[in-house]
Amino acid sequence: MTKADHRLHFPHLDREIATHEGETLFQSARRHGVRIVGACGGRGTCGSCVVRLAAGEVARLDSPAAAVDDLDENAGAPGDRHKWLRACQISARSDCSVEVAPRSLAPIVRTETDRGELEMLPLDPTVLALDLEVPEATLRDNLADADRLLRQLDCAELAIDPIAARQLPEVLRSGQSGAHWRLRVWRRADELIGFGPSGRRSLGLAVDLGTTNAAAFLVDLETGKRLASLGVENPQVAWGADLISRLNYAIHGEAAAAELRNAAVEAINALAHDLCHSVGQASTDIVDLTVCGNTAMHHLLLSLPVRQLGRAPFVAAVRAGVEIKARELGLAVAPGAWVHLAPNIGGFVGGDHVAALLATEPHWRGLDTAVVMDIGTNTEITLIHAGRFYSASAPSGPALEGGHISCGMRAAEGAIEKVSVVDGRLKVDTIGNRTAIGLCGSGVLDTLATMHRAGLINDQGRLAAAHPDIVPHRGKRAVQLAPEVCFTQDDVRAVQLAKAAIRTAVDLLLDEAGVGETQIERFIIAGSFGAYIDLASGIAIGLFPDLPRQRYSQVGNAAGVGVRQMLASCAARTRAKELAELCEYMELSSRKDFQKVFLHHIGFQKVPDQETTK
Repeated sequence: MTKADHRLHFPHLDREIATHEGETLFQSARRHGVRIVGACGGRGTCGSCVVRLAAGEVARLDSPAAAVDDLDENAGAPGDRHKWLRACQISARSDCSVEVAPRSLAPIVRTETDRGELEMLPLDPTVLALDLEVPEATLRDNLADADRLLRQLDCAELAIDPIAARQLPEVLRSGQSGAHWRLRVWRRADELIGFGPSGRRSLGLAVDLGTTNAAAFLVDLETGKRLASLGVENPQVAWGADLISRLNYAIHGEAAAAELRNAAVEAINALAHDLCHSVGQASTDIVDLTVCGNTAMHHLLLSLPVRQLGRAPFVAAVRAGVEIKARELGLAVAPGAWVHLAPNIGGFVGGDHVAALLATEPHWRGLDTAVVMDIGTNTEITLIHAGRFYSASAPSGPALEGGHISCGMRAAEGAIEKVSVVDGRLKVDTIGNRTAIGLCGSGVLDTLATMHRAGLINDQGRLAAAHPDIVPHRGKRAVQLAPEVCFTQDDVRAVQLAKAAIRTAVDLLLDEAGVGETQIERFIIAGSFGAYIDLASGIAIGLFPDLPRQRYSQVGNAAGVGVRQMLASCAARTRAKELAELCEYMELSSRKDFQKVFLHHIGFQKVPDQETTK
């Protein structure tokens, strides 16, 4: 430890880390993998990274050293006598004991793994497993191990992955049986990519690398059976809950971009390890991988330049599907394994939406008009009408998932998920029936719908002046949902912007196709968050059009289903390519009527159907 370093102790986590002079507490925590929620990525605009100092001395970024009591930032409940500080705005001036807000510590219980039974996928895999008997070498038959193997396969033209070839001598000789060697060979097209003991299970890994969550699915490539699933928070959220925050960080240089890429790689490696361990195998038994993600996740993982992606006209470096050796990405799987990254559509509409279209095709095939919406931090929407596919993204931001909300949190125990009115007062229900510590996405929608219905906010979104549940909070009004949870006027505005962006995208796509919302035969809502939305609340606040409820389908993590289908089937990869090419990407913000339609959807009053023009 250098002279300028201090130590940060986190008693609730039983962790102690080093912090450098001038480094914020948030940056130190991120560097050491200590989870502190920071929706804005540490820019000081969201207030979600609050911590409490039990001991020690800190200073603001723009002021000299100061004691804790000199910092006047109270991010707790109104009347809380303790000081909550933004971790991204303070640096240590001594060793400190730090208490992280409960919202950062709560275990997440809803990730992007779907809730269905473990399915059997139709098989047409890219990787085939062959069990062989190879005559052992003798003085008279002393061909090289690789040549001996190719002779047995009667295919001298096959290539052998050079890194996988390092395993071959040991694998051959460990499978000695009489005068033969027994082994399993994995072949992908014209290449042998791996070797192992005879009868070893062939594993594939499908990954849905979402902005907020990363979900992985382990599949037996010889039966099509999904063996296990696991979801975690995408560790890139430490650099911002939204895509633009991460892209703005990545363009600072190669080192910054590498931090984001490495965070994603470490998450995938951890998922691979834990999933394989759960079935008694090693991650090096994974011989094929598929990954889907939006365009930003795709580019950051591949170390593609992102500067042009984060600025209008939001042009991707690569649109087509990408095949790359897993080891080139730093993935700890079979040394010769390949990764298939799903193709993008355009702008921020990426391979995850292609995967969702692939998975939901049975829902929309044969219909004249349907909408597929994958709702989340970045919401992707495709309108299918008369055989044409119109696609767009809505920069909905993290507000609908609890980000950029003063007491927002992920779907963890203690998160408010439902709000109702009982005897004129607000009543909340939490995940796990625990003490309320924050508000998750489904709770955000329910809160707004209930508040509007009860008259706590008007049609324009302004909080009422007098109500027993409305209290002063930092000079503004807020709704007191629980002792430690407020929903502020700024929170209302954040959700208004998010829902208006999504609804505007739907309306403009309908207008582009020349159809009205009443013509939508099926409205498919995908995504883990979408699975928990209360449709009535979504319609009540104007997020969704007021269609008959039977026209809506909430399908859960369709991207996860689609990326598994691509793992198990060459035909599914081909179909995904076709779907990506069919989609016509629309940059809706360039339309002259974008602002008018957007402002039309800011409020909560009933909105008449938009007139449509060709």
